[in-house]
Amino acid sequence: MILKLLLIIGVIGIVYFMFIKKKPSKVTKTSRKKKDELKANDMVECATCGVYSELQECILSDAKYYCSKECLDKAS
Repeated sequence: MILKLLLIIGVIGIVYFMFIKKKPSKVTKTSRKKKDELKANDMVECATCGVYSELQECILSDAKYYCSKECLDKAS
């Protein structure tokens, strides 16, 4: 009788831990990179004048964003 009870409790425990209990989400390097990636409509600051503009309108040079050709020339 006790053996049957222990077996039932064991099966319920296994089902609980395998299917019902949620595992904690682990933050990996790839998920952090996805959060840090910029989208086309994100606003970035110009390295020269400090004006914010959309990423798709900016000029990227030497890992810095510039709002216009003039700001890029001033930085060079």
